[in-house]
Amino acid sequence: MKITVLGALAAALLGSTVAASADPVFNRIASFPVNTNLPADLDQKTETSAEIIAATADGQMLVYSDSPLGAIGFVDIADPAAPKPAGIVRVDGEPTSVTVLGGKVFAGVNTSESYTAPSGNLAVIDIASKTIEASCDLGGQPDSVALSPAGDLLAVAIENERDEDLNDGALPQMPAGYLTLFKINDGVPDCASRQDINLTGLAEIGPEDPEPEFVDFNSRNEIVVTLQENNHLVVVDGNSGKVTAHFPAGTVDVDSVDTKRDGMLSFADKIAGIAREPDAVQWIDDDRFVIANEGDYKGGSRGFSIFSKTGELLFDSGSDFEHRVALAGHFPDKRANKKGVEPEGLEVKRFGEEMLIFVLSERGSAVGVYRDTGAAPEFLQLLPTALAPEGAVAIPGRNLLAVSNEADLVEESGLRSHVTIYSYAEGTASYPMIVSKMDDAGRPVGFGALSGLAADPEVPGKLYAVNDSFYALQPTIFEIDATAHPARITGAIRVTRGGQPAQLLDLEGVAPDGKGGFWLASEGNAAKLVPHALYRVDGKGEIREAVAFPAGLLAHETRFGAEGVAMIGDTLWIAIQRPWKDDPKTAVKLLAYNTGSKEWGAVRYPLDPTETGWVGLSEIVAYGDHVYIIERDNQIGDNAKLKKLFRVPVSALVPAPLGGDLPLVAKEEVRDFIPDLKATGGYVVDKIEGFTVDAAGTGYAVTDNDGVDDSNGETLFFSTGKM
Repeated sequence: MKITVLGALAAALLGSTVAASADPVFNRIASFPVNTNLPADLDQKTETSAEIIAATADGQMLVYSDSPLGAIGFVDIADPAAPKPAGIVRVDGEPTSVTVLGGKVFAGVNTSESYTAPSGNLAVIDIASKTIEASCDLGGQPDSVALSPAGDLLAVAIENERDEDLNDGALPQMPAGYLTLFKINDGVPDCASRQDINLTGLAEIGPEDPEPEFVDFNSRNEIVVTLQENNHLVVVDGNSGKVTAHFPAGTVDVDSVDTKRDGMLSFADKIAGIAREPDAVQWIDDDRFVIANEGDYKGGSRGFSIFSKTGELLFDSGSDFEHRVALAGHFPDKRANKKGVEPEGLEVKRFGEEMLIFVLSERGSAVGVYRDTGAAPEFLQLLPTALAPEGAVAIPGRNLLAVSNEADLVEESGLRSHVTIYSYAEGTASYPMIVSKMDDAGRPVGFGALSGLAADPEVPGKLYAVNDSFYALQPTIFEIDATAHPARITGAIRVTRGGQPAQLLDLEGVAPDGKGGFWLASEGNAAKLVPHALYRVDGKGEIREAVAFPAGLLAHETRFGAEGVAMIGDTLWIAIQRPWKDDPKTAVKLLAYNTGSKEWGAVRYPLDPTETGWVGLSEIVAYGDHVYIIERDNQIGDNAKLKKLFRVPVSALVPAPLGGDLPLVAKEEVRDFIPDLKATGGYVVDKIEGFTVDAAGTGYAVTDNDGVDDSNGETLFFSTGKM
């Protein structure tokens, strides 16, 4: 028997499409796996990537550079909610950037033999025939390619990149980079018109070795060029080829940032005198441009800045952009000691009356959307992407935005590179689905890796979640107001032992103890000296009682332990994720611990079969006459087949003593979570880890974003409706 429950998330998304009075917002409507463009005769596990992206003038086709494949890829977005692979064109080298004019693609191609002998060409590709029609020599290694608004000039940043392993990547490393211009005749570059613009002697850092990174045109054919490693900006008159202005990108002091890779989120640090070292640049109008301060080998200020073309700093985001990312749970702690969220890509386009700025966080896998005000930009929303967004193209004529995401982890987790597509329409933003708050000092209360969920027994919509061992120095019980939209983290109870952050925990389950505190389930790992155990904490998070798993049980342990805990009367029921050594491969234990008698027992729960990977449990919660259990595979994207909620009658939970024959309970399917996990237009994430039912009988579920480590950082939090 299958029980169908209409999810509140689905209802909210349906409602957003008809909210005529609402302001327009961006919502993701599709995620296109780049590997689906692979030819049938290639190994389908071949690495692919979508890096820089462009669109045809009619907005019907996307074009992206695929460096590892050595190809230019095409995506048919006639129906943007159902993008289709439209093939590839192999190029003889590494494509670095693309732009489109009419029916032609202009692609920079790196053909360098070495860092000291750089070379490259500009390939002209016919979209209809998918053939390379012409090629212009560039004399060096290209990076960014840009087309003038009138379509009469093409600019190429010739980076001639340095060897980062030589002398710690310090400049100079010859030969120097430069800017190349081509005139466009009859819709294609005139190779004979090539003009190389010397950029040496301008920057204060490595003046003899400029390394142009990104280029963009304004309507006057003025070109702005970022020299990232040189921390310098150059403005060139494209019509004459003359440098009209140049100035340092400068340094900045940034307060309230996290600069330590330490298993905790604490935005109490400061970086001083940090070079911006911008990557992408985009004109906002003919007098102002915005830069993404990604940083390279010395800098990176974690935000974005706006300059006038004469060098006046008009705005700097400071820590605001990173804070916006952190408040949505996307801060990458493993990059805290480097460049944080790393804003890398940019797009600027007018939608209706609004000039919008899109800032891409490569490490946070998110896009900040800002409205240009002529002064400080106004933050509008944060968009989820796939892993490692690199480029973006806005298509105002169709109210679309497309983002290319370069990371392909086919050999690690199976996660593939994607192009994500968003529509701009009146309605309600579907993401983020849960956000945090600023603390009393004006710093984000960071969160991530939510691994267990529980409900307050008395207050409808009040929930609790725990984080897992990714944040080993900051085990936390988060208080959540699920009645807010998005749901809001309203408090953080730090788990302590003797007043200090408790260590050697991997919290995977939480349940109120009925006395104002909580029972916590910690998944053990003998290799890391983390015990399999239960902990009772008071309302302030201090550990008051620790209950180790019994020795007879631990004799059969694996590292896949407790993944949820529920309290029924005086008994705690603990879901073990995967079979231990004394279990059949087709079943897993539900442990029982009587808090009064201190006795242990168990039943076994039957697992669904899988063809790929493994299947295990992620949560257990008691409600009414049943316990509800999440059962899932460990697959992601199109490979994900099993993400379900089952229930078992409480009457069937009759524990037998450990070490003997354990009864096998029967389960009943309640919900398939895969439609929920697809509801915001993304790929199916692997870890749906938390489920609970609140005091009013409404179900809620949450996913674990792995601390934004080889993960796009999305935390999906949604209601499953009344139970």
